[in-house]
This record gives sequence, C-alpha cells and structure tokens, in this order.
Amino acid sequence: MAAVPGAPISGLRGAIDLAPLVARQNQQAQQGAGGPSAAPAGQPSGVVIEIGDAELARVVELSRTVAVVLAVVAEWSTPSAQLLPALRRVVESAGGRLVLAVVDHDANPGIVESLQAQSVPTVVAVIGGRPVPLFAGAVPEEQLAPLFEQVLELASQNGVTGSVPMDPVASPAEPEPEPLPPLHAEAYEAIERQDYAEAARLFRTAIAQDPRDVAAAAALAQVELLDRLRTLPADARTRAADDPKDVQAALAVADLDMAGGHVEDAFTRVLDAFAAAPPAERETLRTRLLDYFALTGNDDPRVAAARRRLAMLLY
Repeated sequence: MAAVPGAPISGLRGAIDLAPLVARQNQQAQQGAGGPSAAPAGQPSGVVIEIGDAELARVVELSRTVAVVLAVVAEWSTPSAQLLPALRRVVESAGGRLVLAVVDHDANPGIVESLQAQSVPTVVAVIGGRPVPLFAGAVPEEQLAPLFEQVLELASQNGVTGSVPMDPVASPAEPEPEPLPPLHAEAYEAIERQDYAEAARLFRTAIAQDPRDVAAAAALAQVELLDRLRTLPADARTRAADDPKDVQAALAVADLDMAGGHVEDAFTRVLDAFAAAPPAERETLRTRLLDYFALTGNDDPRVAAARRRLAMLLY
C-alpha cells in the first residue's frame, strides 16, 4: 500500500475486507469484551483510542456514525513513532468529527491480516463499516490535514456526519448519533444476523420509496455481494480460465475480485464477458456491473472509464 496523501479519495473500496474478522469478534464484543478504551494516559482528548482484535467490531459499528482513522503501528517502528504524534494532532483538530484507533501490529494479527497491512505503519479510514486504504509509512504532518479533509468529505457523502465528545474521559463508543432511516436500521440488524436476503429486501424497499437513496443502493450491492460469496464454488477461477465464455464463472471471479478490492479487475472481467456474450446474457452482465458501480461510488474515475467502455459496447 503506497502512500497516497496527495491523491483524491473518490469512493469506498475494499468493501468487505473487515467483514470476516468482525463476524468472528462480534459475539465476544457483545459478551462484555468492552468497547474501545478511552485515550491512553497523557493524551489530551477522547478521540484517540487503542484497540485490539476483540474491539474491531465495535469500531466498525462506530464508523457508521463518525469517520475512524485506523493506524497499525509498532513500538519497534521508527516511522510509527514519527507518525503517531502527527496523527493525534490532526485528528484532535477535527473537533470530534474523526476518531483515531491505534492498533499494535504485533499483538493483533487478526486486524493486520484483515487489512493486509504489509508494512508499519499502515493507515486506513473506516467509513460506514467499510475500509478506505490511505497510506503506508510516515507522512509529513502538513499532508495529513488535507487528506483527512477528503476522508471527512467522503464520510459526509455516505451519510457519516456524527461526532464524538472531546472530553478526555468520554468513550468514543458513545457518540452523538444521527438516527438511521427506519428501513436502513432494520436492514443493518438483519446484516448482524447474517440474514442477507432480508437486508436486501429492506434496502430495495428503501430505494423504491426514494430512488435517490444512494446509500441504500450501495448497501444493497454490498449485501448481495456478501450473499453470493457464501455460495461461490471453490473452483471458480479454474472454471473461468477453462471456459472464457462461461458467464456465471466470469461473474463469480469478478465477485472475488471485488471482495479483494481489485475493482478494475472486476470491471474488466465483466466488460470482457459482455463483449463476447450472446444478447440473452448481456443484461445479466450489465446489471452486475451497475451493482459494482454503486458499490464503488459513481464519482470514482474507474467507474467513469468502465461506463464509457460499456456505452461503446452497447452502441
């Protein structure tokens, strides 16, 4: 993960990177593992917390209300020591609109594996339950402020506009939430039960009531992807390689690409299949591609490029 502090953040990526670990830890968190701890001793605000594998589910839930910056660091890492004070200052300057969650790389292999953190430090934003890779390595403090402004802008676009109190003894697990629309709230409850069919039904109802509900459209695409991933054949990639004209195999591998955050690979695979598919199968491919667009974000330049190619193939 290369440092990208100067690049625009245009959409939520890696949509389900955190889902497996959250599912494993959710029960433990509910049984009293406790929410994220308050700021470590000596820190001036309650927006800096230390978390471990057991607290990740609570932090992902917190990210549905306030944007979270998750930093994987290590005591032995000089870049970590250089970066952490700057991260704290910039996050504290946001007035409670950001929470910094600090993760000890050596003590929390679950988070490290889930984020595919190949270097220390690694910094990822979590917005609405979904991770947005930011950078790896030490970054000058003057580059952090504009980067985090982009994080806040993306959070706002996705309905994450809450804040946490700056009181040093307050827990960021108790923010001042903005209530979800009722159908959204019911859908998230269904997701927690892993009842993806019911969650999808609720999001479809929300979209029918308000066709401009972008958050519901993105959530629907994510839920349907999660549901499909549970039944993907183990030999999906082999089947796709053996028969490039097998539309279902191509779609299965595209789902795997999206799940791994390889957005362009997923777009290319579906578009290549569309170009070679008979007319009877093209609508299935087009619909899946539109779902991927909603999941990625329509303002993402990769979506714009894929839309142009799709238009050329259609006409």
